[in-house]
Amino acid sequence: MADSAKKVLFVNSEIFPYLPESRMALIGRYLPQGVQERKKEIRSFMPRWGCINERKNQLHEVIRLSGMNIIVGDVDRPIVIKVASISAARMQVYFIDNEDFFKRKQLSYDESGTFFDDNAERAIFFARSVLETVKKLRWAPDIIHCHGWISHLLPAYLKKAYVDDPIFSGSKIVLSLYDEISEDSFPANFAKEAEFGNLTEKDLPLLKTSNGIELAKTAVQYADGVILGSGSIAPEILDYCKEKGLPMLDFDASKLESGAYVDDYNSFYDQL
Repeated sequence: MADSAKKVLFVNSEIFPYLPESRMALIGRYLPQGVQERKKEIRSFMPRWGCINERKNQLHEVIRLSGMNIIVGDVDRPIVIKVASISAARMQVYFIDNEDFFKRKQLSYDESGTFFDDNAERAIFFARSVLETVKKLRWAPDIIHCHGWISHLLPAYLKKAYVDDPIFSGSKIVLSLYDEISEDSFPANFAKEAEFGNLTEKDLPLLKTSNGIELAKTAVQYADGVILGSGSIAPEILDYCKEKGLPMLDFDASKLESGAYVDDYNSFYDQL
């Protein structure tokens, strides 16, 4: 594929300035801009976390994209799509919203530091909502680049449940791994609840007794390439990446600091 024809979908947990500065949030902000400046088309998605000030950031609902429902945990959950613009970068960010999952002010842990007991359902809802919304946009990405634990089910859905969908027929999954991966446990029924279409419990063996590490390994299982966004990734995840023989881009703190990483990431996309 020619560079001019390439489309990159960014699926983020964090994007600055909607969330405070962190390595992941800054990459979520500047990587799409850099890739767009290198003549690729981009779309960016993230959850509409409850701590995001909608008025300050000028979020507004996209009625034509909202209104879909996804069943998670036997409950019909409505998807609300909101959008905001980062004018300096000439790019839009799409926000996946749901009153039950994203109204709370915290991201993964409550005020007492307890891992939310519905984080598995939130990950299921977010991953499927992104893919359904992209289908509704009729925008076929060549690369889908996932950042953050809440995006880690998307590779499995893409490769199993959406494998025959023409929108995603040419899509490759790039997975960035960071040091935000939690060792807190998900419910024992995670794999069963994640079932959808051709994705069955048997396709998610690592989620039988799972935590964030096993969820990250599940993302690796269905990825086409891995980028290390931190120098302190759990050894068992790195070993699993090597076992799978996936193309990998090593962590380089100096390039992340200078912004030179954008060229490396852009070239990595083109090699897949």
